[in-house]
Amino acid sequence: MIAASVITMMLAGCGFGTTGQMGNSSNGTGVITGAGAGAAIGSVIQSVLGLDQMTQKTLIGTWRYSQPGCAFTSEQLLAQAGGEIVAAEIKTKIQPTMQKMGINASNTQVTFNQDGTFAAKIAGKNWSGNYTFDEKTRKITMTGLLLNINCYAKRNTDGIALLFEATKLLNLLQTMSALQGGANANSTLGTIGDLAKSYDGLRIGFDMK
Repeated sequence: MIAASVITMMLAGCGFGTTGQMGNSSNGTGVITGAGAGAAIGSVIQSVLGLDQMTQKTLIGTWRYSQPGCAFTSEQLLAQAGGEIVAAEIKTKIQPTMQKMGINASNTQVTFNQDGTFAAKIAGKNWSGNYTFDEKTRKITMTGLLLNINCYAKRNTDGIALLFEATKLLNLLQTMSALQGGANANSTLGTIGDLAKSYDGLRIGFDMK
């Protein structure tokens, strides 16, 4: 259950606490009421790991990259960062990095099979192996020939997100870049490292449909 005080802090931080903004009304305490409150809570769920109902069953399937993804590990950290507006800005900042790495919907995807195997393609480079999913922590452990890596799954309204600690995502992208014979990717990936230093509890990765 999301604490009302946390919701209030996030809404205030995003500038949603006054009457008439975004077509919503206020109850006089700075908390949006009615449909606006429902939308705000929905946004918080989209931007915090562990608030969604992600299960092994919902993970299974083929997912294609749609855009950069990000989330925070708690409601408090999202509030401290500045709320949903900052989460959206972080995605915008990551987009040029993904483009430079050649990541797009046609060459980046992952299939999670019911038998515990996965087959992925990251920027056109194939990667496969076995995975385990912890429904309690949302942690996915992916073990393959190229590398072993952990990430976290989050359910979105239109798909899922696979989110990494910054160092893990950097490792994945650098490995794929090296296997493609690309130039040193450190300068291209600097934005990810900078964002991780700026925001506690930030997880970055891929929104997938």
